[in-house]
Amino acid sequence: QVPLVESGGGSVQAGGSLRLSCAASPYTVDSACMAWFRLAPGGGREGVAAMYTDGNTIYANSAKGRFTISKDIARNTLYLQMNNLKPEDTAMYYCAADLPPIWCGLESDNYNAWGQGTQVTVSS
Repeated sequence: QVPLVESGGGSVQAGGSLRLSCAASPYTVDSACMAWFRLAPGGGREGVAAMYTDGNTIYANSAKGRFTISKDIARNTLYLQMNNLKPEDTAMYYCAADLPPIWCGLESDNYNAWGQGTQVTVSS
């Protein structure tokens, strides 16, 4: 089991920003494909952003231009910078790892390790 621990969630007003962090064990951030997913009440798990081991990134259409996924290998941490937040961004956000990196992408079935989630609430 790959330990992943998210933090940084909270409550903000529309237009605000948050930065989520995902602390991982050494080797994971450098060697895994990693991603952020979210689960809103009544909805399915949605892939928000993913980062491949070569640094390439992909985003859901809903996140493009507003969210940025990044990683700090020295700190063993994955980040999700979220700007211009909207009420529809309200969800539980999860960090995930595909290790070894085989599938990646924004499909939740491609990932074999998950954190416990951090709540993001955006009010209008």
